[in-house]
Parts: sequence; structure tokens; C-alpha cells
Amino acid sequence: MNNRNKRSDPDNDLYRAILLLRTPQECYNFFVDLCTVSELKAMEQRFEVAKLLNEGMIYNEILEKTGASSATISRVNRCLNYGTDSYREILARLRGGAAGETAE
Repeated sequence: MNNRNKRSDPDNDLYRAILLLRTPQECYNFFVDLCTVSELKAMEQRFEVAKLLNEGMIYNEILEKTGASSATISRVNRCLNYGTDSYREILARLRGGAAGETAE
């Protein structure tokens, strides 16, 4: 398993709690209580950057559209290309398909 932060525990109750959230509103409420406004905005921005990179948008367009720094865009791009594939898996699920599936 690729666990870059050795102090994190994938079996932590936090991750099980997230899996128990049932609706987008319930999820939003949980994260509003859990995170600061800036942490939440940063996560939302990184996910938007991942979505746009995955769609093939270039850095300058992403920077203009999201206001993300080039460092953030680069970090997300690195995760997309060399990470655990979780961004791609979730983006595929949001589109209604499985990661790695191609339309024929």
C-alpha cells in the first residue's frame, strides 16, 4: 500500500465514519464540522484541479479557471500520474463508469 504519510492509519475511525455518510448534504455537514474553511476550500480546489487535468486541460487554463497555484496543480498532476489512482477511480465513478474503462 502506498501510504506516504507514515503517521496516518488507513484503519482510523475517521475513514470508516466517512464511509457511513449517506447523502452529499450529510457529507458536506460532516466536513464543515471537521475542517476549517480554508482546509475545505483547498480540498475542493484540488479535486477541481484533478478533474480538469483528467479532462486534458492545460496548466494555464486551470490556473485561470480555479485560481490554484502552479505548485498545487503540479502536486495534483503528480498524484494523478504517480499516486494511488484514487482520483481517477472516483472521477470515473462520478461519470458512471469504472476506472480504466473506455467508451467504444
